[in-house]
Amino acid sequence: MTPNGQVRANSWSRRYPVSVAAGVPPAVEPGIMPGGSSRGRRRQFTFRGAVPGGKMPSSTAAKMAAATATSEPLNTYHRRFPNMKTKHPGLRLAYLELSAILCTTLPAFADGPKLPGIGAAMQEMIAKNEIAGAVTVVVAKDKLLHLESTGFSDVAAKKPMTPDTLFWIASMTKPVTGTAILMLQDEGKLNVADPVAKYLPGFADLKTPSGKPANLTITQILTHTSGLGEASGPDAQKAKTLADLVPLWLAVPMQYEPGEKWKYTQSGINAAARIVEVVGGMTFDAFLQQRLFDPLGMTHTTFYLTPELRSRLVTAYAKNKETGLLEPVPPRPEFGPRDRPPQGNGGLYSTAPDYARYCQMLLNGGTLEGRRYLSAAAMKLLSTPQTGDVPTGFFQNDTYGNRGANYGWGIGTCIVRAPHDGVAAMLSPGTYGHGGAWGTQAWIDPVKGVAYVLMVQRSNFPNSDASDVRRNFQQTAANALAKQ
Repeated sequence: MTPNGQVRANSWSRRYPVSVAAGVPPAVEPGIMPGGSSRGRRRQFTFRGAVPGGKMPSSTAAKMAAATATSEPLNTYHRRFPNMKTKHPGLRLAYLELSAILCTTLPAFADGPKLPGIGAAMQEMIAKNEIAGAVTVVVAKDKLLHLESTGFSDVAAKKPMTPDTLFWIASMTKPVTGTAILMLQDEGKLNVADPVAKYLPGFADLKTPSGKPANLTITQILTHTSGLGEASGPDAQKAKTLADLVPLWLAVPMQYEPGEKWKYTQSGINAAARIVEVVGGMTFDAFLQQRLFDPLGMTHTTFYLTPELRSRLVTAYAKNKETGLLEPVPPRPEFGPRDRPPQGNGGLYSTAPDYARYCQMLLNGGTLEGRRYLSAAAMKLLSTPQTGDVPTGFFQNDTYGNRGANYGWGIGTCIVRAPHDGVAAMLSPGTYGHGGAWGTQAWIDPVKGVAYVLMVQRSNFPNSDASDVRRNFQQTAANALAKQ
């Protein structure tokens, strides 16, 4: 709902018929009822649009806003005010009117089905000032198992998290970039074994630190084993297209001999995005929109924020090391504006239900609802290690247990070779996905047939892939699924 009381239709609820409790929307009262429990009879909704007329009276909207600020569900009011019926008839009338409005507008706010315990686990993270709020999703191949919003998207404004809250998903863009490359391979227009120079001629002159021709392959730039240098500084900030970035990558020395080791490299992923433009004949953002986002119904996923989308963008927070409190931080300026390149390394914004659609397609082996996006051969490249025995990933030091051998890298994806304590304990071997710099996570477990999507926005996790928020979400979800 907008501040003036207008009810927005959301896209996820048109995809999934959901069962929600009549009463206050869970997303409006974040975290109040741990585990997402609610009282009252169950009602089935399949939302098709806004309420008739699209607006509420401003007086009703004001009552609704006041009610949502309370720390208890509305149906506990009779316990707080036992004499309301006889002593406060006007207040009781307002409560009944508000309850009716909330029930009428529920689909515009409502979460979906809930797995027990996840809401409480996220509320615990909020209480510890790890995050301000979260949207969590669990999907199977053919259905939505869990969708829940907890906490606030903006604390100062008391703006609740909702399924349509928009997040900067940062490096969760990388698997999407790998998907685009593999779609072109399925069409016979390229091969991931091809030299990058076949499509970006400037790479033909690139030399390794030892002076040898680099001969980088598409696989190497998408698995962080290329050694390509990074573009940074004022020139990189002035770039308006991916083509503008190419000479900047080539102007800096390579970091190491190709294939020698794994090192997280942003330039390689953006080079792959530029290859999509050259081979696909359109800008990277247009390719994804036409070939992936529109067909999948990912209506809120974009590189570029319209005013309407910006109004739903979550506020990011950083945890103050001295006070332990969360403090708001501004968005990253290099992502979002129209005059910036559509960066395949981390430029996308999305919602939890949108990204869950993408995960469902992968979970189904490259198909969704009768449409094929990736072949079986392409899925194998995306979901199995292409890095040999090279240690990879973000758990390679003593702090995180020297877990480099537990991971491999596919075409744009991180792959769990061997689960380990902590964030991977509940995952099966072969689980793959990616995290984002500000805490977002998405992991597809093909053995268990589920995908986990976590949307939060905190800028200074020590290691966003290793956060307690991720571990608690995934473990609680896995525990709940095991009991079904």
